[in-house]
Amino acid sequence: MKYSKEEVMQYVSEEDVKFIRLAFCDVFGKQKNISIMTDELPRAFEYGIAFDASAIAGFGGETHSDLFLHPDPETLTWLPWRPEHGKVVRMFCSITYPDGKPFECDTRSLLKKAILDAKIAGCTFYFGSEQEFYLFELDDKNMPTKIPYDRAGYMDIAPEDKGENVRREICLTLEQMGIHPESSHHEEGPGQNEIDFRYTEALTAADDVMTFQTVVKTVARRNGLYADFSAKPLDDAPGNGFHINASVKPDDSSENLHRMIAGVLDKAVPMTAFLNPTDDSYRRLGQMKAPRYISWSAENRSQLVRIPAAANEYRRAELRSPDPYANPYIAFALMIWAGLHGIEDKVDLPKSVDINLYKAEEKILSTLTKLPSTLEEAKKAAASDEFIKAHIPVEILEFYCK
Repeated sequence: MKYSKEEVMQYVSEEDVKFIRLAFCDVFGKQKNISIMTDELPRAFEYGIAFDASAIAGFGGETHSDLFLHPDPETLTWLPWRPEHGKVVRMFCSITYPDGKPFECDTRSLLKKAILDAKIAGCTFYFGSEQEFYLFELDDKNMPTKIPYDRAGYMDIAPEDKGENVRREICLTLEQMGIHPESSHHEEGPGQNEIDFRYTEALTAADDVMTFQTVVKTVARRNGLYADFSAKPLDDAPGNGFHINASVKPDDSSENLHRMIAGVLDKAVPMTAFLNPTDDSYRRLGQMKAPRYISWSAENRSQLVRIPAAANEYRRAELRSPDPYANPYIAFALMIWAGLHGIEDKVDLPKSVDINLYKAEEKILSTLTKLPSTLEEAKKAAASDEFIKAHIPVEILEFYCK
């Protein structure tokens, strides 16, 4: 349900709400928040709530440190793990300077801009996320270890799959917050899990990714575990992927879907620094079903982009290179702009590569363009690319590429 300001005020009054968390994220997508009491809600809606941004990654130094949070009433949800009496609710926020000017490093607003550009072009993009994470045991001081919670494999069941009840609790908690997972299962790695979401419009999909990671980490801790979303938690096991399923409307003849894929493939190299923002990201790419080459195919999981088997409104393209440390607002925004590039510039979709690239001969691989092999290589590609410079504010670009 999407609330208005008046409905939020009524909800807070009637549902015994005592604390309101105003949530946002830094440029890398790490969620932050400030809690206010209910008496401060009218001021938050009318003027915004000031905070010191000098210690937030990518938000600048002490010289101009005051920024304002403006809650989005449509994103209201309660936090089921907090007390039933004296409830805690959360809203995502936009960020401005004291004079009301939008803050350049507010990546949620960046995604809103991409959505508006798509609307002007007559298109609407939808996204569905698939995020993987490991569950590790805690030591006697409640610090994370690298001991997997179980030794189960892909889609195994209990008792080998010890994460079954944890995933169940995660899914039920998300449902209580108005977010509906599509499926969940054990992944290939020991202690590795995956929960998938059905497609929805871009801003909601990105908000849901942020909420999902918070819920997973919270539920894991409540069960005496640590949830690890990093790209390569274990050297000898599969990394964590953030597979992004994307579709575009209208797409009566599938032409726009193919053009969108072509645009994403065309801009894959300069986008990589934002989709894979850590050194560990490049230890994941190129092995254990994580792509290395710029290619596409139907259903083939060795490709950068695949078109899963689906029909009608479920037809989509899956981008397989991102990992869960990617900021979803930037990731979805770049995919929208790359997709629009493909559609508006009528970029031709290259021929599909219908082979297993992990077993392909070198003479075949040598004909394909590689994704960056290191973070430094990815940064250089992003910093010099005109597409990236046209869409990513210089303040964000400098922070990612410095």
